[in-house]
Amino acid sequence: MKFGEAFTEYLLGEREWMLDKKCVHIEYKRLKKVLKSCQSCTRLQSSSCSEFLENQLCQCQACPLCDQMFFSELIKEASDIAKYFNSRVRRLLHLHVATGIQRYVVRLRKCFKNDQQALAQEGRVLIEYIAMNAIALRKILKKYDKVHSSVKGENFKSRMHAERIELLHSPWLIELGAFYLNSDQSDAGELNGVYGHFSCNLNVTEAAMTLVLPDSTRLEYDLTCAVCLSCACSAASLMIFQGLKAASPESKCPICREVGVYSKAVHMLELDLLLKTRCKEYWKERLADERVLMLKQSKEHWKSQSTYAI
Repeated sequence: MKFGEAFTEYLLGEREWMLDKKCVHIEYKRLKKVLKSCQSCTRLQSSSCSEFLENQLCQCQACPLCDQMFFSELIKEASDIAKYFNSRVRRLLHLHVATGIQRYVVRLRKCFKNDQQALAQEGRVLIEYIAMNAIALRKILKKYDKVHSSVKGENFKSRMHAERIELLHSPWLIELGAFYLNSDQSDAGELNGVYGHFSCNLNVTEAAMTLVLPDSTRLEYDLTCAVCLSCACSAASLMIFQGLKAASPESKCPICREVGVYSKAVHMLELDLLLKTRCKEYWKERLADERVLMLKQSKEHWKSQSTYAI
């Protein structure tokens, strides 16, 4: 089955859920028709050219019809999909790792209904939603470049990266993968084969998570960070106990040197839990080191505050 047919079948199957949740999707079928119209129009205009006989594809450097339809719409659709996915996963995982009185309420509800099963089902739906739309986006951009013999479609991915709306590189997708691995006692989370397959290698020096998509695309997520929490806080002139979100808007990331990234930091609780349960010795050492450093920084901070007040 071609992807266009599979995507249409998926949308029909999830129609009720999508209408209820008011979520958007990549308009793959309509955009493909626009490409077909553009290609047919160009062939008609070039039918008298000998060059056309050598290449049946549109050679225009810019196609107003496609450019207006594609890149303005796709950036909005991708942004809306990313925002919806992130918010839904955040809510789902918040229920799973709830604390305090909310944790008590969640546990009480479990006496009357199987919340764990409901959470797992919603997670599967969200994974298929982000995966199918990501595949649709990749394929329609590839087709755009093929029709126009351009690299605009490929360059569009760079724009998505710059605006941080890449569908398959959200930290919330990694959190969702950790959620499945935490729910499963083995090293792999099977999602019924249709939705994909999560697995992980928690070697402390080369920790990574793998996601295989429905189209057999394999994605590797490196779980090791190029900068530790202490250095990240130091770069933003923060104490560890203050947290990254306390950084000023002008603070720059020590890696990419961009501003405004600290406010978008995600505390990955599911990934923390995964490491805590499967790398116990490493986790104990890491927590001990962090506590020593936090205690030292706290003493220095309050000492400086007292000196300033005096």
